[in-house]
Amino acid sequence: MITVYTGQGKGKTTSALGEAILAYSQGKHVLMVQFLKGSTYSGELIGLNRLAIPIIQFGVGCRWAGMIRTGLKHCTGCGECFRQNRNPEIGLDLVQQAYDFVAGEVEADTYQVIILDEISHALNRSFLDLSQLKELLLTNASLDWILTGRGMPGALESLVDNWYDLNSLKHPFSKGVSSRRGIEY
Repeated sequence: MITVYTGQGKGKTTSALGEAILAYSQGKHVLMVQFLKGSTYSGELIGLNRLAIPIIQFGVGCRWAGMIRTGLKHCTGCGECFRQNRNPEIGLDLVQQAYDFVAGEVEADTYQVIILDEISHALNRSFLDLSQLKELLLTNASLDWILTGRGMPGALESLVDNWYDLNSLKHPFSKGVSSRRGIEY
């Protein structure tokens, strides 16, 4: 089965994490790989680590991540980490490393569920060819795949079993409320 969580709202990674926890609770081995995402202060890193679910990041993180993780600093939303990951000189290599890692794990047949978090960014920035991803998704029919990210290419829809488009109708951010530790990160 292949599931997509896309859209402009929040909840894509969170939805994937919910499925990861359900699968884990049934004894399945779960792997989460984050494309072009790297930080050491997001809640999913701490939560999955406590459950011994591997989460591997292939991306440049925030230089303030350590201080943010301990609560000494708050994420200002400056976007520096996002801009670095979007730079082809950095992003192309990171995405190739992530793809090679996932392909190796598929070949090793260790996991029953693999989450490709933020994979849409790698596709939309042409850091990964859509045909490569399709080939990977079809390599092992017994695997459950979860793909997340804004603007998931519609060309994947024919392969996908579940497609969720998450869009915010109302969120405190629109009223000036900053991201909240344990809720947004």
